[in-house]
Amino acid sequence: MSMTTPAGWYPDPGNPAVEHWWDGTAWTGHTRPAATGAPTTVMAAPPPARRTGRLLALVAAAVAALAVTATAAVVLGSGEDPPPAARNSPAPPTSTGSAPAPAPPAASPSEDPTVVVDQLNGITLPVLDGWEEPEFLTDALPTVATVDTAPCPAVTSRSCRRGSVSSLTATATGTSDPATIARADIARAAERAFGEDALGARPYGGIRSHQVVAERPAVVAGRTGHLVRWRVTTGQGPGGYVQSLVFPSSLGSESPVIVRFALTAGPGAPPPSTMDEITRGIRPIGSSTGGGVGSSIGP
Repeated sequence: MSMTTPAGWYPDPGNPAVEHWWDGTAWTGHTRPAATGAPTTVMAAPPPARRTGRLLALVAAAVAALAVTATAAVVLGSGEDPPPAARNSPAPPTSTGSAPAPAPPAASPSEDPTVVVDQLNGITLPVLDGWEEPEFLTDALPTVATVDTAPCPAVTSRSCRRGSVSSLTATATGTSDPATIARADIARAAERAFGEDALGARPYGGIRSHQVVAERPAVVAGRTGHLVRWRVTTGQGPGGYVQSLVFPSSLGSESPVIVRFALTAGPGAPPPSTMDEITRGIRPIGSSTGGGVGSSIGP
C-alpha cells in the first residue's frame, strides 16, 4: 500500500518561517509566510525536498563537465591530432635568438644637433666643437656662435661672444652677382659685429679702421659664390675679423644667400681659419656631404 502526500502547504525544512505548496506530485513555486500558532499538518509521507531535483541537475552537469575535461586531457596527451579548434589556433611565435634592434630613424636636419637649419635659403650651418645655436638672439636669423664669452671691451657689464655666424637672404640689391653683393654687404656686417649692434649699443666702442685681408670666389654648398674678409680695429683696440660670403641658393629662383662671419681678436678667440672651416661645412639641406671647399677658384 503506497502512501502519498496530499496537496497542501508544508513547512520548508531549510526555513521554518516559510511554507511551500505541494501539489500532490511536486513542489510548486508558490510560497507564503508560515502561520504562527497554526496546527502542524501531519503528512502520510513527507514530500521530497523542494531543491532535490535542482541539486541533482547541478551535480549531473558538474560530473559531465569533469568528464569532458578529462577526455580532452587524455586526447591531447596521447600524441593524437588535436581537435579542430586547437589545430586552427595560431602557434605562438618562437625565438631562435635575440634579433638586432632596428636602427633609429635618421634625424631630420632640424633635430640634428650638429647643424643649424636655414629653411628659407635651403642650407645648414655646421655647429663646431665649442659652438652652439644660441637660445636668445637679437634678430631672428639662423645663427651659430661660440659657447665661450668674455666681457665686452666697452660695456664690461655685458658679455660678448668670441665668434658668430648668421645667414640671411640678400634683398633689394639690384643685382644677383655674388661679388657685387659681398663687397656691398661687408661694411654692414662689420658695423653689426663691431659697431652699433641691434640694441643700439657699441660694445667695442665703434670701428676705427679696417683692412681687406681676403677677397675671392668660393664654392659653397655646391654653388659658386664670392667672399670678402676684413680685419677691423675698434675704439677699444683690435676688434677682430668679419666676412661676407655670398652664393646662389639652390632653391626656387636661386636668390643670393649672405652668410656673415664675426670673430674677435686676442687671447682665446677662434683663429681666422675657423671661417674657412665653417664655409666648408655649409651644405644644402638633406645633403650628407660637403657642398664646397670655400677656397678660391682660379687657374
